[in-house]
Amino acid sequence: MIQVDNLVKKFGAMTAVDHISFAVAQGEIFAFLGPNGAGKTTTIKMLTTLLPPDGGKLQVDGLDPRTQAHEVRKRFGIVFQDPSLDGELSAAENMEMHGIFFHVPRKLRVSRTEELLRLFDLWEKRTQPVKFFSGGMKRRLEIARALLHTPKILFLDEPTLGLDPQTRNQMWTQVKNLNQAERVTVFLTTHYMDEADRMAQRLAIIDHGRIVAQGTPEELKKQTGTPSLEEAFLALTGSQIRDEMAGNADQMRQVAKMWSARR
Repeated sequence: MIQVDNLVKKFGAMTAVDHISFAVAQGEIFAFLGPNGAGKTTTIKMLTTLLPPDGGKLQVDGLDPRTQAHEVRKRFGIVFQDPSLDGELSAAENMEMHGIFFHVPRKLRVSRTEELLRLFDLWEKRTQPVKFFSGGMKRRLEIARALLHTPKILFLDEPTLGLDPQTRNQMWTQVKNLNQAERVTVFLTTHYMDEADRMAQRLAIIDHGRIVAQGTPEELKKQTGTPSLEEAFLALTGSQIRDEMAGNADQMRQVAKMWSARR
């Protein structure tokens, strides 16, 4: 479903993604892990047509995001790190707007909205403005919205950041049930290693823009001789705290230049 070969992305003198390769099978739950600033979000942006790569090849459901961006966008749903809901609209209205953007037929929009809001325990709150929702409710709504147009792939970029353990557990249970029922491929990033260990069938760890390990959680534990995925992660990436601010600032400057040049 996703094929990446020697993918490269540079921001000025900084190489954010450095010749990485991995594949994700249809219906798989795949975790893409790494410290802050390792290149996770940059990779997702290239897969989802938001950034052009500087080298290598990538395919999403057999399509090239660089040359077939419109078709690629039809095939995935995405939940970003930062909130993207309209707080003044209700849950149902946020779903309706998304369905219209993706040209989902009205009858299907109505039935799919009810199905997903019920699945994520939001049906009773469907008429309430989203600005009154808790953080967990908003996250569940963002995932439901991302699934409205029945995508083949769901990208989740740190979707449980800041949520309490009960909400995290409930949300992942719902995502896993949906993955099994509809065979949706799930590509997730998270800093909670217990989530990755419990959810992912396979994973890749990226550090300083390079893939340092791939395999099942059990294979990585065996490779590092550690009893938990968190300890395996630290063994592969080190325990030093990362400062991503300088790298992010460089990225933002280069992206601004890129868009200015296109005008």
